[in-house]
Amino acid sequence: MREIWGRRSAYNVQKALWTAGELGLAHVHVDAGGAAGGLDTERFRAMNPHGRVPVLVDVDGTATFWESNSIVRYLAARHGAGSLWPEDPAERSLADRWMDWELATLQPDFMNLFWGFYRTPEAQRNARAIDAARARCAEHYRLLDDHLASRTFLAGDAFTMGDIPAGTSLFRYFEMGAPTPALPNVRRWYGRLCERPAYREHVMRPFEELRGRRTF
Repeated sequence: MREIWGRRSAYNVQKALWTAGELGLAHVHVDAGGAAGGLDTERFRAMNPHGRVPVLVDVDGTATFWESNSIVRYLAARHGAGSLWPEDPAERSLADRWMDWELATLQPDFMNLFWGFYRTPEAQRNARAIDAARARCAEHYRLLDDHLASRTFLAGDAFTMGDIPAGTSLFRYFEMGAPTPALPNVRRWYGRLCERPAYREHVMRPFEELRGRRTF
């Protein structure tokens, strides 16, 4: 059976779970990291020497994958040709570019904001660092808003793998309580994501357990 390792409340794990859900792929979720621990075991390090989640075990247990965006690409390529994995190379390239942008540009600033504002106890917060991260995130999401002014989804009119990494951040960005700018096109896109059963199941999950907790 296909396995996805990692805690359900982990941002990067949610990317993998959401992708599997979109594709209707049967899988076993293996809790790992956080309170479940297990990332330093010999078995886990054999799957991912970096000791990080998520990890995907596929093809009857003979193939192992790590790095969240790589897992999204693999599942889309193997099981989502013509849907999550666009057949047209130019359309697929656009999806790829937004995935790379999310990893290199959006995610570092989003995680700085989430950790600084939400996961740090209020008395220990660095207001200047939080404001800086919030401003950078606002700039990134405004760029997305401009891009989505003429598109339904990031790579065009159809939902693809390109929507998953950046889309995973939206639930926490809008729900964690930090001020956000007016983003009408991003909000419209977010509304469409919220209509997807796999997004509701795997991304729109309570994350109160993370409030004020820098470690488990």
